[in-house]
Amino acid sequence: MVNLIINNLPVAVEPGSTILEAAEKLDIKIPTLCHMKLDCFNVEHRTGSCRICVVEVAGRPNLAPACCTPVAEGMVVRTNTLRAINARRTILDLLLSDHPKDCLLCSKNLNCSLQRLAHELNLHHLLYKGEQSTYNRDLSSQAIARDLDKCIMCRRCETACNTIQTVGVLSGVNRGFQAVVAPAEFKPLAETQCVFCGQCVQACPVGALSEMSYKYDVWRVLNDETKKTVVQTAPAVRVALGEAFGMEPGSITTGKMVAALRMLGVDYVFDTDFAADLTIMEETHELIDRVKSGENLPILTSCCPGWVKFLEHQFPDLLYMPSTAKSPQQMFGAIAKTFFADRIGVKPENLAVVSVMPCLAKKYEASREEFRRNGVRDVDIVLSTRELADMIKEAGIMFKDLEDSDYDSPLGESTGAAVIFGSSGGVLEAALRTAADWLSGEDLQAVDFQAVRGLEGIKEATVEVAGLKLQVAVASGLGNARRLLEKIRRGEADYQAIEIMACPGGCLNGGGQPYIMGDTSVLEKRRRALYRDDQGKTLRKSHLNPAIQALYKEFLGEPGSHLAHELLHTAYTARE
Repeated sequence: MVNLIINNLPVAVEPGSTILEAAEKLDIKIPTLCHMKLDCFNVEHRTGSCRICVVEVAGRPNLAPACCTPVAEGMVVRTNTLRAINARRTILDLLLSDHPKDCLLCSKNLNCSLQRLAHELNLHHLLYKGEQSTYNRDLSSQAIARDLDKCIMCRRCETACNTIQTVGVLSGVNRGFQAVVAPAEFKPLAETQCVFCGQCVQACPVGALSEMSYKYDVWRVLNDETKKTVVQTAPAVRVALGEAFGMEPGSITTGKMVAALRMLGVDYVFDTDFAADLTIMEETHELIDRVKSGENLPILTSCCPGWVKFLEHQFPDLLYMPSTAKSPQQMFGAIAKTFFADRIGVKPENLAVVSVMPCLAKKYEASREEFRRNGVRDVDIVLSTRELADMIKEAGIMFKDLEDSDYDSPLGESTGAAVIFGSSGGVLEAALRTAADWLSGEDLQAVDFQAVRGLEGIKEATVEVAGLKLQVAVASGLGNARRLLEKIRRGEADYQAIEIMACPGGCLNGGGQPYIMGDTSVLEKRRRALYRDDQGKTLRKSHLNPAIQALYKEFLGEPGSHLAHELLHTAYTARE
């Protein structure tokens, strides 16, 4: 252990620890802005670029950034000297001098670290006034908005994009007063290899990166008497939405969410879990066919649009591997605009399908040209979890006090296998549950595949399914996906099935979820809630869902049928 003194208090910490970590052990608060630590993914951004965390170290002429200065034996640190406080105030004054003052209209209002610091350091007037850098807002994509006027060069988004996700779109551009983080040559995001996962939005401490908002589009649809509105809600939303209303992370708010949507004026409230069960029917049928034939293995899950776009850009030679099954969001849209629209006697163009998703890439996915029929989008509007929370608050609904309500039928019925789609490993486990029954011809009771669960970035296992040993793997976070796919390229791995999710930990950590502010313990609470929900279900296998069985009997025929392929499957495109 390394012994040091901070503000006259002794403390012992592990070698390699920083002054900031040592201070935290003493419950001494040092303000930070650029620092970001994600414990459960072993990622830490500590470049010291903002210098807000400067402290005095005895014997050193200059102030030291606490977030990236390693401790030393006998070190004496002062965090609250007049020199350190004045330096922090000056740094913050300079940051604010080149920052827009439209806080009331900013998407990060009340969720902004710069705003919070200005309040904590009692900055109530501008000390420095002068020129401000100005850039055009980038609204080129359907998913992410960039406002470089608000960039503070903390570079946290770079760590998310380049270190965690290895997408490599964002980097420091220009120098001095003109320095910002942006794509090369200031290209619009839509013209880059961005996969729109939204992890940069989660990382950004200010409003430089935010989601493209479609709340007003939904309000307009809800008030359009010529439209019938259908809403689908993704699995991960129900275990995170409550956080926006002060509820404990991991609270399962399904019933309150359904009730709130009805109060907003939604005509039909359905569950994306229904479509997740449908996905398993098609994907497992494909898995068994490929395993039996030995061709096009391993099969890769295709539920995550961020991961699919990553594959199209980075690994076009492997495009034969993903399942051709659409994501649950798009399967739901296709069934809603055909089967359900016909049932209620509404034309597809007069049925507005709105998704509530934990993911920003879903906004991009819904806009892809292949997900239209006769010029009509399968999914019209995609909201994030945060956007739904905003709408509920705007309507003055007392969310925590709502009585639970049930989803509408038939597209609201689901199994436990569907709800675990929200966690890394859940899609693969759901497929294994159905594959085990179909291959054995029995209703097996052992449905828990623990080896594929957890927040670890890469999980590998040998799973026995009806006497057949399958080599499987799970990756979450695109950096981990890259490592796994490069092993396959080199011929160093022999898998039959792989699940990949773009966001570390899976959809529960999607770019559209309530901000966790670096507290990764929240993610584990969300994950446990999903499996708790699964355990509480009467039916825990997708193929046992009676609504799914009826859909095939009345409409689709059987998994892999011609109509199923027409509505529920897709193809992929190699991209530059």
